[in-house]
Amino acid sequence: MKNDFETLNAKSTYQEMYRPQLHFTPEEMWMNDPNGLVYFQGEYHLFYQYHPFSKRWGPMHWGHAVSKDLLHWEHLPIALFPDEIGMIFSGSCVVDENNTSGLFEDEGGLVAVFTHADDNVQQQSIAYSLDAGRTWQKYDQNPVIENPGIEDFRDPKVMWYEPEEKWLMVLAAGQEVLFYESKNLLVWTYLSAFGKGHGAHEGVWECPDLLEMPVKNSDETKWILQVDVDEGASAGGSGGQYFIGNFDGKQFISDHKDVRWADYGKDFYAAQSFSNIDRNRRTVWLAWMSNWLYANEVPTSPWRSAMSLPREVSLQKTDKNDYVICQIPVKEYEALKTGEKISTSFALMNSETRKEEQPDGPFEWLLQMNVKQCESFEAALFEFNGKAVRLIYDQSEYKLRFDRSQCGVHSFSEDFPGVFDIPVKKTADVLTLKIVVDTSSIELFINDGDAAAANLFFPSPDIEHFSLSVTCKKGDLLQVDSSEIQPLKSVWRDS
Repeated sequence: MKNDFETLNAKSTYQEMYRPQLHFTPEEMWMNDPNGLVYFQGEYHLFYQYHPFSKRWGPMHWGHAVSKDLLHWEHLPIALFPDEIGMIFSGSCVVDENNTSGLFEDEGGLVAVFTHADDNVQQQSIAYSLDAGRTWQKYDQNPVIENPGIEDFRDPKVMWYEPEEKWLMVLAAGQEVLFYESKNLLVWTYLSAFGKGHGAHEGVWECPDLLEMPVKNSDETKWILQVDVDEGASAGGSGGQYFIGNFDGKQFISDHKDVRWADYGKDFYAAQSFSNIDRNRRTVWLAWMSNWLYANEVPTSPWRSAMSLPREVSLQKTDKNDYVICQIPVKEYEALKTGEKISTSFALMNSETRKEEQPDGPFEWLLQMNVKQCESFEAALFEFNGKAVRLIYDQSEYKLRFDRSQCGVHSFSEDFPGVFDIPVKKTADVLTLKIVVDTSSIELFINDGDAAAANLFFPSPDIEHFSLSVTCKKGDLLQVDSSEIQPLKSVWRDS
């Protein structure tokens, strides 16, 4: 008997049905990490790790797309190709507006800083664009940082450090990050290292990002160092962690040694922030929405992989004098709402269920519940014949469990099914869940972004209509103050 994956492969039209309508995907072939995220002359640029000849990882190029609103993307030709120095691994872009590099005749322009990788030697190189990112020239004296004898030495993220009028680079190196400085983007000097004794170390560290951010409702600022691990994340496999602390222009000092996860789902990796955005106004990042445990096998065609929704990231101080990041979809996302919402409020007694028909296309489900009298409840999506994706809240453990183990297409990898825990604040009497459902993913935001979780999900192709529901599992009463189902407009057909 054929399993669900074999059945899906026999019906190629079903693979295209998994094309995300809200999330960025390449038109075809393989994609992974976002690269070179930058805002320049009214456009957001998204570069990405791209293999144009296969749906599996291979010789890396930089794919390219631009957008006016972070949602509708115009696909552009490949920006950077492999050459005699190596493949084009991950990196970042900056606006060299004062022409510190001397690479531009008059005004400054875009400079890409990336990893050249060949024969297990990884080095840092640059390229520059004279036409707003449409074409690129590689610097004729690449690499600008040669490999010092480290096997994993990659993924440069560069920013301008105004207090000392210099460029800063944070670079992944094994299980730590290295900091470099430069006055011109061409000559770099080593500053310091960070990582030993801090955070998760089961896997190799990758794709770091360094951000100075204002603390919400305060005059204070803090520094955030985000860095990924290719193994050992909270939901298993690859994922992102972050540190909050201070940076003095040379060294990063973390306020803590414990592990803090940027996302508690299984499909949020290599997050990178957009350069050239005023951090006092907002910080925006997005991530590759997959996991190295099964990324090469997910059942999509003719493309493979998607990006997360772009997220606005803020920094808040807790009542315990600590700091946490919060994430919500960018404000531009609100324009995708159709206004055709279904909105209700209701109360559920113990073991009672409220069921609704699930929209056929992408949608948002906003749930706001008073959980003071409820020990646990369950929200279900893609329900059919007793099987569903389940969100199970446990008041005693202050956790929300995301369970994708019992339904959908998952036999392509034994690592895909699973139950993943998302922490919930102990002080929360009212629980708000913003659940953004696309054709093959579910992104969850708890209590205005206190915690987030991105997970892929591939509905069974032979089921046309699903339902969703809320059930009071234990307790006297579950008061659902708002259950709002809002269909969302597709952006894929417009891209």
